Amino acid sequence: MWLQQRLKYFPGLLSSSWARRILAVLGFLLIVYWYFSSGSIYRSLWYSGQPRGASGTCLQVYTKQWRTLAERGDLVMASFPGEETKLQGPTMVGNGFILVDIGKNNLWVSSMTVPFHLTDYSPVTSIKSSGAFTEVHATAVILKEGLIRTIRCLQLDLSDSARDCITVREDHFAHRKRSHIYVQRIHISNPSDRVTAFDITTQKSLNGVKFSTSVEKVHDRQLLLSSGRVSVEDGKNVLVVVASKKLVSRVQVSPKSEFDETALSVVYTSEPIDSGKVDDTFSKLRESAKKDLLEVMLMRTEDLLLEHQQIWSDLFVSGIEMKKIKDFHTPSSNTINTTLYYVLSCSPAPMVDPHLNNEERDKMEATLNYADHCFTGHATMHAENLWPSHLSSIAQLVQLFDLWKLTLQKRGCKSLVLAGAHGLMQGMMLSFGGLQFTENHLQFQSDPHVLHNSYSLRGIHYNKDLINLAVKLDQDEKPYLHVSVKFQDKLVKLYACEAGCLHEPVELTSEIRGHTFPVLVTQPLTPLLYISTDLTHLQDLQHTLHLKEILAHEEHMAKQYPGLPFLFWFSVASLITLFHLFLFKLIYNEYCGPGAKPLFRSKEDNELPSNKTKYTL
Repeated sequence: MWLQQRLKYFPGLLSSSWARRILAVLGFLLIVYWYFSSGSIYRSLWYSGQPRGASGTCLQVYTKQWRTLAERGDLVMASFPGEETKLQGPTMVGNGFILVDIGKNNLWVSSMTVPFHLTDYSPVTSIKSSGAFTEVHATAVILKEGLIRTIRCLQLDLSDSARDCITVREDHFAHRKRSHIYVQRIHISNPSDRVTAFDITTQKSLNGVKFSTSVEKVHDRQLLLSSGRVSVEDGKNVLVVVASKKLVSRVQVSPKSEFDETALSVVYTSEPIDSGKVDDTFSKLRESAKKDLLEVMLMRTEDLLLEHQQIWSDLFVSGIEMKKIKDFHTPSSNTINTTLYYVLSCSPAPMVDPHLNNEERDKMEATLNYADHCFTGHATMHAENLWPSHLSSIAQLVQLFDLWKLTLQKRGCKSLVLAGAHGLMQGMMLSFGGLQFTENHLQFQSDPHVLHNSYSLRGIHYNKDLINLAVKLDQDEKPYLHVSVKFQDKLVKLYACEAGCLHEPVELTSEIRGHTFPVLVTQPLTPLLYISTDLTHLQDLQHTLHLKEILAHEEHMAKQYPGLPFLFWFSVASLITLFHLFLFKLIYNEYCGPGAKPLFRSKEDNELPSNKTKYTL
């Protein structure tokens, strides 16, 4: 048969060097394609990022909820054995007055007039096991709780059972309301049959020159008082006093038992002062720090943590979530959440300050509920310097904080900046989507060219109510707007209309399914959506816009990118047709033209030339 005759030539084909090279390249490309398209199930056959051994099994048990929290955007993984780091920046906690770099064990302080400066004080307490253990650990930032959590699993080298795994959990947070307090919670669980010892060290001074530490006894309690100074501009100094709870240097955890300890630190700083006022200022700071520390030591640690968590949870009622990204310039949800956490950690929260009077608090809340003329200008969605994918140090983080404040102040959001962390969250969210408050309405003025990305903005404050606005894509990848409202106080009617307000405004309700609006693009460009409590204002708005035309989003994009001209495509089609005609002619002449060779040959045809030659001779 014809197929059998063709297969006889296959070994000869492989004898060619260029053919072997082509086959090798094709085989390699096939393997690469299979690897990257086969998913995590097949990749696990080659490599598994999960920690192994008894200690690895223990770590997976204690961190099993982390992945769910990370998928919801409530947690960012800072380190995990065998996995890529998601937190592209320092592991830190802060509250606008103090910043603690957990990884480098550094303390940064600020005052009302001086930005953050690095001190020579080391605030983190170290817990080390005194024995031969195999250890694995993981660290995560829990965004809605405003803390860093570290899980360490230790396995005695003589044991290979996960039941004998000793766990050490540490929670770090700078209290959001009590701005001078840094807390490190320590929990040790020992399910084994052996006594386990741990050394607890507090490295309070790096060099002993700028910081000095002394032990004081107050009301039968031993405190550590550390004093130092930070040099600032004009030859002045900022004085720093840290009062901390004195801990035991060594602890033994009995079999089948647990150990809990809380390392408390109270940090007080002064305004820049001259050298002549150092002694008096140090004395006042020490007294204030000791008083606060004794007050906090009387509180339950759980109450202190709950108070802190509630404020961070209220902050993250608002937020940004990326649903679908179709370009390389739009930040991911992980980058956005990390940036929000860093900026909020650098900002104080005056709205929860117990010393703030009611009049000032009411003024800040009014600004938060209706930030008039914020945010002006184009959206910051693609501003890579405002939503950086990587930060290498606290110094860069402080620069990012200053840049955000400057940007919001110059774009009509100065009142939100003065409101502290709560105002910054609103300002950053408004700027991301291009939302702006005017005298009578809230308008969504995003660039139509970036609506191929799907994202949502939740918790937009509007007259004490919360608005959720999302850009979604339908089955044909066409964008549309989805709006829902969560009423917080007494019911106030809200209305919305799409670009141009040609149709009757829709009353927004608290229904779960929300309301959808088409994306229309006007000429000249106007906002894509209007939201207001004034129905008459929206009805009159269409008469004041003076538009030339209103197009659907896909029509607008087709006009902007009409594609290549007809002549180009006609030329390409003509060349393809001519090529195939020429190829057909070659094949026809080869097999059907004059002098063409037969397509199939019999065995007798192959032997005929040799017989004729023999007859001639």
